[in-house]
Amino acid sequence: MNKLNLPDNIIRLRHEKKLTQEELADFMGVTKASVSKWEKGINTPDLLLLPQLAAYFDVTVDELIGYEAQLSGEQIRRKYAELSGDFASLPFADALEKARTLAHKYYACYPFLLQLSVLYWNHYMLAETKEEGRALLQEAVGWCDRILENCSDVGVCDDAVVLRAGLHLQLGRAAEAIEALEPSANPVRLAGQNGSLLVQAYQAAGDVEKARSYAQAKQYLDLLSLVGDAVLSLSLNGKEIGQCEETVRRITAVMELYHLEALHPNAAAQFLFQSAVVYAANGRDTEALATLRRFEKCVDRLLEEQPKLHGDEYFDRLDAWIDRLPLGSMAPRDGSFIRQSLRASLAHPAFDRIREKEEFRRFANRVTAEDS
Repeated sequence: MNKLNLPDNIIRLRHEKKLTQEELADFMGVTKASVSKWEKGINTPDLLLLPQLAAYFDVTVDELIGYEAQLSGEQIRRKYAELSGDFASLPFADALEKARTLAHKYYACYPFLLQLSVLYWNHYMLAETKEEGRALLQEAVGWCDRILENCSDVGVCDDAVVLRAGLHLQLGRAAEAIEALEPSANPVRLAGQNGSLLVQAYQAAGDVEKARSYAQAKQYLDLLSLVGDAVLSLSLNGKEIGQCEETVRRITAVMELYHLEALHPNAAAQFLFQSAVVYAANGRDTEALATLRRFEKCVDRLLEEQPKLHGDEYFDRLDAWIDRLPLGSMAPRDGSFIRQSLRASLAHPAFDRIREKEEFRRFANRVTAEDS
């Protein structure tokens, strides 16, 4: 059980009220020695005395014993960053135990459970066996189920629906993912227009600054969605090199126009990597290596000491919006973990033709080395 702060809290609250141990003992109907033992941590108050003691100090029982049922947004970010680092640096079992301990402690903090589910999805592949990795994903599904059953925050629940669908898909349960997503993701539904309508509503209400900020955030997300959808398109049409080349041409132009490789190197890296896979699989070695050179620059940005999401001169209202995200501007994965993922990615069979080329070997060795 996590250590509580009851002794220290009794001392602090008693001092704030300028009470002696004897005065507190008289009010509680116990001896001065009992209060002394409470404050030294030798004994604890009887369970039935806790509500009376909390009421006397005008605090909740949770506050009295030092139990935090809820975490602030900043606390969630700090704990996610710590756990992400643990998965990269500690034995998997130790990092997992720390995550589960926090899940049990904050089992009613649904935004935190949601981010723990994200954490598991981002790191399940580090498990020693596939079965253990699948069990981890299923555990995250269970947390999403709990959120949907008990949480009253619509936004958190909406995120849990999407996250649970993604976890089902990762587990090979495509039917469950379709069932969850199809009603809301269908492009003919009016729900797809809610963002634009909200911008118009802010403008009509006279809150022009909020309308501008939200419109810019929506444009940014639409840009990321466009590039992400292009990655899927390349994957689906990989053998149709003409179609893929046109996709690469158009999306590359968009990325250059919006400076996406600097603005969001992760989104750009995913597109460039998939482009390189398509070129290599179709025997276009020169184009594959050229694309990997651009991919390498994105990787360098991702491996910076503290990579962060950010706006730029065009997206000049984006930073304030990013600060309100559950994880803020922090990267969801540690640099060491990114290198591990790169090792697996560069083992893709499409690169077999160029694996022994000097340029590919140099690139692979540099971006996966721990001291790169």
